[in-house]
Amino acid sequence: MKLRYRMFRRRNGCFFLEDSVTRKQESLRTKNKAQASALFAERNKAHENPELCRHMAKTWLAAASPGLANRTWEDVVEQIIKSKTGETAVRWQRAWKDCALNSLSKLKLMETSAEHFLSILEKGTVSTNVFLRRMHNFALDMGWLLAAVLPKRQWPAVHYKEKRAITWEEHLKIIDREGNAERKSFYELLWDLGGSQGDIARLHAKDIDWQERVVCFERQKMRTRGGAPVQISFGSYVEGILQKLPKSGPLFPYLAQVRASDRATEFKQRCRGLGIEGVTLHSYRYAWAERAKRAGMSERYAMQALGHNSKAVHRAYARKVELRIPSIEELERGNQKVTGLPLRPKLKTLLDCERSKAA
Repeated sequence: MKLRYRMFRRRNGCFFLEDSVTRKQESLRTKNKAQASALFAERNKAHENPELCRHMAKTWLAAASPGLANRTWEDVVEQIIKSKTGETAVRWQRAWKDCALNSLSKLKLMETSAEHFLSILEKGTVSTNVFLRRMHNFALDMGWLLAAVLPKRQWPAVHYKEKRAITWEEHLKIIDREGNAERKSFYELLWDLGGSQGDIARLHAKDIDWQERVVCFERQKMRTRGGAPVQISFGSYVEGILQKLPKSGPLFPYLAQVRASDRATEFKQRCRGLGIEGVTLHSYRYAWAERAKRAGMSERYAMQALGHNSKAVHRAYARKVELRIPSIEELERGNQKVTGLPLRPKLKTLLDCERSKAA
């Protein structure tokens, strides 16, 4: 039988394999002839009887690390959740309940194939794609997978739904309909401060500096990353809202205790009752960014308020910016004294010169 691979040695002393079918060459990463010969023999043997080699590999792994051969994807998720805290851990617990991921629950990592992932991705949603990627990358980083189950280029692209800012008219409708005073003040502060729903809901009376007229709070997302607190000045309208809230303790006692998903559901119910579609509580951040752009606020301040990686800032300050390119002629005339370059003569003068030469 003709061997699938052939071995050769390069000038630098390293041994290589070449696939006789695809002509692809691969380094054996050794200059030792005995080691290279053993690897060469095993590679051809694996091609001749792949099922036997797979069982042998499992046997060697079980002897080297008993947990490696028996570890399932459920063990991976449990380990991920242990490393998370707060809402992130809750988000992972909720993601693991995704129906599309049920088939992974008892599936061993060593027995997972690309077909398993492709089937899950076909059934799942954008969230399935995102969390399955993270599970896969976590297992790779921990050394629990010997190779990628699905090559990076074969993962379907993640396409999020386009989000929009809530309009002033829609905000007024929600405020007018809201009968709960705490939620009403909550929505009003979201409109004027631009913070995330979790950060605004957890505002404390001590976060308000009445003398400097500043609301100062630490972003929940940045607490473990050492980010600087956000300091936002407020005007008379926001002052009136803050005056109605508790003078000590949490500003929103009820909303600070409920889950983020519950706050989002309550808001969605308000919008559905008013016939408002396409907005969430996060839409207030987009609205704040667009208002800041129209008001002429520096992008630096907007990034400090919303976060340097906020999509709301990038969309308002980059994607929707209309740049008018100036005339190169005007730039040359303005810089002539600095550069010393001669000014371009007018077209009429050039034509007159050409005519005089011809005459």
